[in-house]
Amino acid sequence: MAGVIGTNVVTQIGFIVRDIEESKRKFAAFLGVEPPPHFDGGRFEVTGTTVEGKPAPDANCLMAFFDVGPNIQIELIQPNGVKSTWQDFLDTHGEGIHHIAFNVKDMDSKVKACEEFGMKCLQRGKYGDASGEYAYMDATKDLKCIIELLESYNR
Repeated sequence: MAGVIGTNVVTQIGFIVRDIEESKRKFAAFLGVEPPPHFDGGRFEVTGTTVEGKPAPDANCLMAFFDVGPNIQIELIQPNGVKSTWQDFLDTHGEGIHHIAFNVKDMDSKVKACEEFGMKCLQRGKYGDASGEYAYMDATKDLKCIIELLESYNR
């Protein structure tokens, strides 16, 4: 086991963008690949999204993913204008790197471990297809970024 969450393997880097279509085209051109499809983050009835511990039925985004290595993705996220960690980041910082993500097992214990390390859970929910869940942990004080925990139920 490595560190606070049991792994030190980064699996994703997430970017907040204003225009997912334009950002997909630019990343695709840079990487020399076709632009991936994008999709909606999912209905609240499936995701159960919470922001700062409160239900956030209208928080949503558009997402697109580029696989850039055997175990890493670049995620593009266009927030929908409603309060969320994505929209807060865009409003405060503009476009840019929002998070680094790690695959974990036993989400509740990993969130607790992060909280004991001094992080606060900003947002949590299930994947739009209900195949897993995520939690965004505010590590900006010590690690200068947001940490995303990802747990797939299919692994």
